[in-house]
Amino acid sequence: MSIPKYVDLQINGYFGVDFNQDDISVEDLQSACAALEVDGVEQVLVTVITEDIVKMASRIRRLVELRSEDPLIRRMIAGIHVEGPFISTEAGYVGAHPVYAAKQTVWSEMDTLLEAADGLVRIVTLAPEQDPTQEVTRRLADQGIIVSAGHTNASLNDLDAAIDAGLSMFTHLGNGCPRMMDRHDNIIQRVLSRSENLQIGLIADGAHVPFFALKNYLDIIGIDRAFVVSDAISAAGCGPGVYPLGDQEVTVGADGVPRAEDDSHLVGSATTMQQMAENLQRRLGLTATEVRRLTYTNPLKQLGTCEKVVPQRVSTPSKSNGHQATTT
Repeated sequence: MSIPKYVDLQINGYFGVDFNQDDISVEDLQSACAALEVDGVEQVLVTVITEDIVKMASRIRRLVELRSEDPLIRRMIAGIHVEGPFISTEAGYVGAHPVYAAKQTVWSEMDTLLEAADGLVRIVTLAPEQDPTQEVTRRLADQGIIVSAGHTNASLNDLDAAIDAGLSMFTHLGNGCPRMMDRHDNIIQRVLSRSENLQIGLIADGAHVPFFALKNYLDIIGIDRAFVVSDAISAAGCGPGVYPLGDQEVTVGADGVPRAEDDSHLVGSATTMQQMAENLQRRLGLTATEVRRLTYTNPLKQLGTCEKVVPQRVSTPSKSNGHQATTT
């Protein structure tokens, strides 16, 4: 029997390693990539989240440097997902991102991040209302970079203008928004009404979106236009404890869910892609074929949309010795 394979387009850390730490080492990244490989993950987009532009650029540059040094890291990391800083500053919508760093789009700042990534940016998550002229959306799309809406309270007009400019994805639907919203006119309903124009990411841990709601989303979106991400932080695969995410610390309780200190919002997930695939089959009743499309085929297609912009580098596969946990 073949081992299921997964492609994860949004991952902040893994097995004790935070991808947003300033001093990440090649050994850290090797350890995380080895653990991902053991857990059936074939490729990932490491996610760099909202911070000061200089700090984000430095973190991106470091990841690119380490990727160039090691064949395992190069094979596992297909590119970078830049989530922020051009996201909503509204409470609830900003989520776990530091509100002091969230802002309107400035192309020169976006270009700074692109230069740091040396051609490896595959996805940029932004709030359409923070790009009112759609300049950044248009320029990214023209370069073949996927523009995804997320951490946003975009109106229908905002969404439509962004879609016309090249927006083609939505980041983790049902999250990056307040717990209490208008029962009809809210960002979830707006996005679902435009789902024929978007590829939509979902987190299948049961905490970010209850399973019954996740099933409803999939029924509306359709399997072919959806994909599952882990949105994992360094706690994934480790168990309860305190873990880093950039400049903050996150507590994971006995239920395995990372939450903010005041319990106002979730902070990524501690669930692996393998566990999410099992949830889709057991809790939603999806077939093995449907699960594979959501966790492998569909996200892999999204990586394929960028292959002309970010060439694949040939590397020699290396064998992993398995998980090496980092003490937190």
